[in-house]
Parts: sequence; structure tokens; C-alpha cells
Amino acid sequence: MTSELLRKATEVTVAASASGALVPLDTSLTHLMGGGGSRFELRHLLSATPKHLRPLGPKSNPFLPWDQRLEVGRIGDSHVVILNKYPVQASHMLLITKDWQPQIGWLSIEDWLSLAHIDATTTGLWFFNSGPDAGASQPHRHLQLLPRAEGERICARDDWFRRCAEGTTTSAEDPLLRSARVAPINATLTGEMLQQLYLALIGDLGLGHPSTDKRPRGAYNLLLSRRWMAIVRRGREGIRGFSVNALGFAGSLLSTEASDREWIQRSGPEALLRAVVDADCCTEAS
Repeated sequence: MTSELLRKATEVTVAASASGALVPLDTSLTHLMGGGGSRFELRHLLSATPKHLRPLGPKSNPFLPWDQRLEVGRIGDSHVVILNKYPVQASHMLLITKDWQPQIGWLSIEDWLSLAHIDATTTGLWFFNSGPDAGASQPHRHLQLLPRAEGERICARDDWFRRCAEGTTTSAEDPLLRSARVAPINATLTGEMLQQLYLALIGDLGLGHPSTDKRPRGAYNLLLSRRWMAIVRRGREGIRGFSVNALGFAGSLLSTEASDREWIQRSGPEALLRAVVDADCCTEAS
């Protein structure tokens, strides 16, 4: 059953496409095999590189004000849902704060309450890039949602996240786990529960706590489904011409003309992920 939010997103997509406000990225798709049988998606950008992906020059804040032609809905007095201007997938939505909040700051209880409100009827893969070193292209607070239908696979590496959440994979078997924490979720998502889980995982990765730190002590990616929450501590934004955000850890990568595609074909996608995490941040959780 399609939610009201998704119905509105579809309507806005049609109108925004006609007006030119929505600019879907033109990509070609290939697949790369990772460890454990995981099948990564590698999309190669065929269209011109969007402004938000260009490395040089000052960037204006596209969310203050946001483009009204992309607005899907408002969540209380604090948040707005808009379409991603440069989507690869249809109905790719952003949950942004109405007022300025920094992307590098702590996610607040208002962020989590707004997310839980949406997820009650419109679920999928949620993700967050905490700053430039985590692949964030904008400094204004925004979480992202790739909607999924009931029974549809959350992401290419969903099995990996589930194994980690169940404790059946260790860092001795997979070095990525030295920089990641994954927790199972066995209850309906609530803002309070999500905030507590977020702070627990953040703390276990040595990223601090709002009570003692003005902002997290390092960059990270957050990924969330109704079955698990994952946080990955980052060491760098990219390597060999690849920019990696949270979707890279979900199994979805983007390449441009600057990317060394021969290297990733030869070395494998997980070599890219291992190269951008903070592998020395902490020891394996017991």
C-alpha cells in the first residue's frame, strides 16, 4: 500500500521534472562482486557533474531557502521533506531542518522524532553523512531516505548488516567491522529509542557524547532500516577518484571520469571501503 507521503512525492516528481527543478542523474550500471557473495552496484555518471559534487569553489546553501518546487511535506515546526534535486532513484527524499543546523553537529531528538514519524508509514533505507569527510555535499542538516516497498530488499549489503547485528561476523573475519558498529532493532522505531541507539553506537566508536563534546570527534556515516542501525567511522572522503558516502557501505557506488574504474574492478569494492574508514579508531567490541 502506497503511503500518502510517497503519493505526494510522485506528484511532486512529475511537476518538478516538467519545471526543470528535478535533474535525475544519467548513469550506466554495472555490478561488482564483493565478499560473502554481496553484489555491489557501480553507477557511472554519464551526465555533467552536478554542482554539489564539484570539489572547488564556494557553495550556497540550497536548503535556506529550499526550492518550493521540490517540497513534499512538512513535519511539525522543525523539519521539511523535499526531493533530492539530483536523484539516481525515484522518490529519493531529504529530511531537512527548517532552520540552520550544521551537518557536522549531533543529530537531535527532533531529528529522530521526525524520522520516526515518517518511517511509521514510509520506510526504506535511511542514511546520513556527517560532513565532508563522510561524503556530505551540503553543510545544512539533512537525512536521506530511499523508499522501499514491503518485502523489497533494503540494500545490496543488507545480509552483511544483519550478520553484524546478530554478532555472527567479527572484525577478525571482516576488517571493516573495526570501524563500524551495527545494532539489531526488534521494535517499532521511536525517536527516543533511535536517539539512545545512535548515542550508544557513536560512543562505542569513540566519537564522544553531546554532554561532553560540542560535536562528534570524527566523521561518520549512519545507515538505518527497521531491522538494524549501523555507524561507520570515516578516515577520509575518498580515494582514486571515488567519493564515498553512506551508500557505498550499503553497496551502491558512483564513479565519474576522475574515478579509477580499472583499480576497483581489479581490487574489488571492499578495498575501496577499507581505504576510507578510520581503521585505527577503536578495537573490536566484545
